[in-house]
Amino acid sequence: MEKNVEILMTAEILNRFFHCYSLEQNQYKKLGDFENYVYEVYRNSESFILRLTHSSHRTEAELLAEVDWVNYLNSQGISVPKVFYSDHGKFVELAPAEDGSLFYASLFSKVPGTPVKVTAPGFNERLFKALGRANAQMHSAAKAYEPKNGIVHRMQWEDEDLLEVEKYVPKSETLVIENTQKLLLQLKSLPRNKENFGLIHTGVHSGNFFYDSKEILIFNFDDCCYHWFASDIAIPLYYSLLYRFKDHNNKESNAYGKRFLTSFTEGYQEENSLPKDWAIQLPYFLRLRDVTLYSVPHKKIAPEDRDENLNLMLQQLKNRIEKNAPIYSA
Repeated sequence: MEKNVEILMTAEILNRFFHCYSLEQNQYKKLGDFENYVYEVYRNSESFILRLTHSSHRTEAELLAEVDWVNYLNSQGISVPKVFYSDHGKFVELAPAEDGSLFYASLFSKVPGTPVKVTAPGFNERLFKALGRANAQMHSAAKAYEPKNGIVHRMQWEDEDLLEVEKYVPKSETLVIENTQKLLLQLKSLPRNKENFGLIHTGVHSGNFFYDSKEILIFNFDDCCYHWFASDIAIPLYYSLLYRFKDHNNKESNAYGKRFLTSFTEGYQEENSLPKDWAIQLPYFLRLRDVTLYSVPHKKIAPEDRDENLNLMLQQLKNRIEKNAPIYSA
């Protein structure tokens, strides 16, 4: 979390939200604090997920749009969390910070299953196939989805702040900026229709799903936006390679990527038709994720606060962006 937000987040704000949802005050566990504050919380001995978002990250309208989408997927029988009303009948509660900004809170069900690391034996072809089915179910549902009256549409992919790399990376990195701008122009020229483009998760990786040995249960829709379905195929492949291999674009990582895609697409086609030209578009979306991931630390983490591993990853990302080289080549 940015330091200017950290100093605004107080125990009083947290307690206010606990009261809004009648949560047990002294029993909770902090799960994360990178873009949102995420807690496992309890009510009547049942566990839930409480997420707090600062107004510098999302607006109330954006959060309500996310809630509408997640609850729609849940109503379609797709294994995603349910979002609950507060005691005041609101899906999004708010609390003012000292500087006049706001914190927002939403309460989610905790999905069953367990996390699986990409290096674990269980992160295998069976899981890849289940991951394909889960993504296909969401994409199929997206084709018929329309926000309820009064709910705004989530942002379009090109509105992502992190794609404006010139705002965050050193101005001396001219090739990074130039290649990113060219990539964005290439993507904007791709066809869009209801069979290949819609509201998607955009961040399906091992940190955002649980697995129960049969199905994938996806959560954390904070970054959902309108995008090509092929991007949701690229992202789980991307992070599987990123977290598993220190050296990319070698024979071992490419062979692994091929196995992943074979099983993933088999599962996908059990629930939905693959979008046209997805394989041709895949390298674009792999490169786009390099750009996003490269921007994040430049925005959120000062150079003096970056450790050796982060600096190594940033160098690898920079090298690929400058070479227009995706993390995986078929």
